[in-house]
Amino acid sequence: MKRLGLTIMAALLAATATPAAAQSYDLLIRNGLIHDGAGGTPYLGEVGIKGDRIAYVGAKAPGRAKTTVDAGGKAVAPGFINMLSHSRETLLNDGRGMSGILQGVTLEVNSESSLAPLTDRMRQIRESRQGDIKVPITWSTLGGYFDALEKSGISPNVASFIAAGSIREYVLGTNDVDPTPEQLNRMRALVRDAMNDGAMGVATMLIYIPEMYADTSELVALATEAGKCGGLYAAHIRDEQDHFLGALEETVAIARQAKVPVHVHHLKQSNPENWYKLDPAIAVFEGAQKEGLRMTADMYTYPASGTGANSMLPAWVQEGGLEATIERLKDPAARARAAAELELPGGDPKNVLFSGFKTEKLKPYAGKRLDEVAKARGTSPADTVIDLIVEDGSRVNTIFFRMSEDNVRRQTTLPWMTFGADAGVVAAEGVVLKSSNHPRAYGNFARLLAKYVREEKTIPLQEAVRKLTTAPAAILGLKDRGALKPGAYADVVIFDPATVQDHATFAQPHQYSTGVSEVWVNGVQVVKAGAHTGAKPGRAVRGRGC
Repeated sequence: MKRLGLTIMAALLAATATPAAAQSYDLLIRNGLIHDGAGGTPYLGEVGIKGDRIAYVGAKAPGRAKTTVDAGGKAVAPGFINMLSHSRETLLNDGRGMSGILQGVTLEVNSESSLAPLTDRMRQIRESRQGDIKVPITWSTLGGYFDALEKSGISPNVASFIAAGSIREYVLGTNDVDPTPEQLNRMRALVRDAMNDGAMGVATMLIYIPEMYADTSELVALATEAGKCGGLYAAHIRDEQDHFLGALEETVAIARQAKVPVHVHHLKQSNPENWYKLDPAIAVFEGAQKEGLRMTADMYTYPASGTGANSMLPAWVQEGGLEATIERLKDPAARARAAAELELPGGDPKNVLFSGFKTEKLKPYAGKRLDEVAKARGTSPADTVIDLIVEDGSRVNTIFFRMSEDNVRRQTTLPWMTFGADAGVVAAEGVVLKSSNHPRAYGNFARLLAKYVREEKTIPLQEAVRKLTTAPAAILGLKDRGALKPGAYADVVIFDPATVQDHATFAQPHQYSTGVSEVWVNGVQVVKAGAHTGAKPGRAVRGRGC
């Protein structure tokens, strides 16, 4: 009887207990306008975090919290995903990821190039090419890179593709050769190894050495291996100018033959004579999607690209890589031919802005246009470019002004478009200030929210958040990132839609964006009241493997 009474009492207590008493949170964000990432209408609500995961999202969280943050009616959203980052060495140098994290970016996706796989010779070459930011390269595989990154301590999470160029160089070197069947099998095996190390897929930069030499069948073979392991094929396509549409069609062919999703990096139409090609390009994407192929893209929110001055040189000069290019340019006959064939963007030296040099004596040219530098040196634009490459022993970082602002604006509205800075995250201090930079490193995501959402109203805020969060997470196959939902990792950002603003310009790029007040990565606060806390809770985000 006594036992029965205790049982009845326990049942009565359970029946009268409230969910509030049963639930507790490490952090509760209150009074925020919830943008869960799905693109729906935002609502006033709360987000509860326990450990590194989201425990509650809704109107009123049941339970208590150790810490409460009042969002003050600001937007509360999943952390943003940078679909094209070049933070391979910059995060090893400074793990805070300042230029990205202060915009609310909690996942940096390194693509196009990769610091793996590496032979001893490849490691030596990459270290010798480093400029002001220098880090030792001690690994040879993607898994080794991830381990080094986590050991060093990072604020944002990091994912990575494996570069087809690194795989090609590892097996074939940097010359214009085709792989034998045996060599192609080795390249496929390297893709599988990288996928098992956590790569999101295989990526290319088809206007650069050595990927330039890969034919479509080689790319299909590598993409097929990535697809078998749940990955995708990401492409800096073969041409963004006169043969732009053909390059997109090649990407569709790779998707079709490899049976793999494809993603086009920094979609653009370079030079005025090609600006009309946006409509045909949209038709290519939509046609592929109607066929059942997964084809998406990313973009940056500026009408100027960033690359190396060596990209203006003809392909024959670049064979064998940068070091071979420089030696070739020292030969008078080769130099004269290269100067005659050098292609200025839009045919105008004013379209070239120098942004970075390795050597101290050339750093004063950073931030200056080619026509200005050529006049100061008393040489032709072509000779100036060649001289600077040889003197600096580098590709010479440059910005090319040859894109349409109208096309940039329209691309923000495309439903399958995501966003990538195409830059490494840096801090506006120390050696970084010795060079210029592309403003996209500091402002790409804030510019979307300020210029295109708030000012020009090309898309509503909830759609912009979707394109920055759940859309890229879905492309990458990440089921527990990029959304405010119970069980997802607690990557959360609070920002003010009325004040979020980019400040970086082409003339003064080293300026942080503002308006993002709080950021959490894996449940740990990294930005508080707009300032970095110094916390480094970031992790390597790995794909599922084979």
